[in-house]
Amino acid sequence: MVSLPQLYRSVVISSYNDNLLRAILGLKIEDRPLLPPGHEEVVVHIEAAPCNPSDIAFLRGGYNIIKQLPAVPGFEGSGMVVACGSSPGAKALMGKRVSCFSQNLRDGTWAGYFITHYRNCIEIRDEMDMEQAACFAINPFTAKGLMEHALEKKSTAIVLNAAAGRVCDLIRVLAQRHGISVINLVRKSRNQRFLKDRGESYVLDVNSNEFETEFGKLIELHHPTTAFDAVAGEMTGLLLTALPPGSDVVVYGSLSGLPVTGINPMDLIFNNKRALGFNLSDWMASLDPGVLRRYSEELQEMVISGEMQTVISGRYPLDNVVGGIRAYIRDMSGGKVLLKPGM
Repeated sequence: MVSLPQLYRSVVISSYNDNLLRAILGLKIEDRPLLPPGHEEVVVHIEAAPCNPSDIAFLRGGYNIIKQLPAVPGFEGSGMVVACGSSPGAKALMGKRVSCFSQNLRDGTWAGYFITHYRNCIEIRDEMDMEQAACFAINPFTAKGLMEHALEKKSTAIVLNAAAGRVCDLIRVLAQRHGISVINLVRKSRNQRFLKDRGESYVLDVNSNEFETEFGKLIELHHPTTAFDAVAGEMTGLLLTALPPGSDVVVYGSLSGLPVTGINPMDLIFNNKRALGFNLSDWMASLDPGVLRRYSEELQEMVISGEMQTVISGRYPLDNVVGGIRAYIRDMSGGKVLLKPGM
């Protein structure tokens, strides 16, 4: 085990605040003591850590994980394993480049070092860019898990809302691989133009006067039986109502911040429709280790080849975390913001 510093630089949240600006301005930079890893834990020297929608929800106190404060935010990142516990699984990662994640109650990745269970680390091939690796453990696997649902359902077409987001970019790449048509729903006309300029055939603005008519025509034409819902609120009910009998709406986000509404119980009872939830951690935990390794290898190859990429819109040192997050929330569809402790 290498010698570790006694203290490490970190971003710290001391109080949750539903007012996002106040939550961000309340973040502090602190030197925290670095404890040795437990039996099945590793210490990752963080190279980069992104800001995700889940991080924004966490800062507001609106995520499903509520940590005892003060705490370090951040659910994923990349770096090198520099210390490990005594278990075989932890020792196997010593000195390895990893993409890491955690949604437990411990300190997160917005720091110089990160301690986590070894199973929360994915060993990264030498060819993988570490900035891409920082965004690898959550969004690509979320896209893969959702696409597996569509494949099991034998859907020939799917619907995506918040379609200008990063996960939807990755879902479209996988859908193209499997010959699945995609109907994209966005909330801004500029995002509609953006996706059409990138070659997407079916992009609808949910705020347009023609939305319901145009959406109905595409449903009738393509018969999508799976919708992936990142918005929730009234959108879940709208999707479930519009889709044909036997369809699933899979809710994997809550960008609206509102409870699901508008579901007609007759659709559930007589039309065999379902509203389901998707939680990445539960899905990954359900996989056989061999299957998870195969998925990781497949996704890494797609990233290395350039077929699947995360757009990085900015890089910020920990000391400018406020500037980085503010830049991210101004244009969340424009790409990921990375916090880089070494800057």
